[in-house]
Amino acid sequence: MATKELRLHSIENVELKEGFTQVCVWPGTTLNEDQIDELEEYFKKEIKVRVQFLELIITKPDTDKYGDPVSETGGRHDVFFAVHDEDVTTFALPRMQMGIRWIEDVLAEGNYKSEIYDERVRDYCSWKTN
Repeated sequence: MATKELRLHSIENVELKEGFTQVCVWPGTTLNEDQIDELEEYFKKEIKVRVQFLELIITKPDTDKYGDPVSETGGRHDVFFAVHDEDVTTFALPRMQMGIRWIEDVLAEGNYKSEIYDERVRDYCSWKTN
């Protein structure tokens, strides 16, 4: 059975549901539209946290010090999702074991050297990144 691809590179952020303010980035993860419910159910059942899928973003290439694209970079699929506020503490350790990062850490000045995401993703941050 064929699956529909998710909408990529939105022009605006997905609206967070009430109580979901901590956004996470799961780098190198891809899914199809018919797997969104499955993803949310997995986190609820296996890790005991509620999540809201936001979007799948394909990264832009890294850039060198002159702003030129670095070859053979970019094109990675990153899943963005939010964790319910009441579940953030429960999720803190399991997320690290899965390679999932808080968006604020991903976009922090010391970590974010190339603009691989559109500037709009900064609006997902719930605390200051710089």
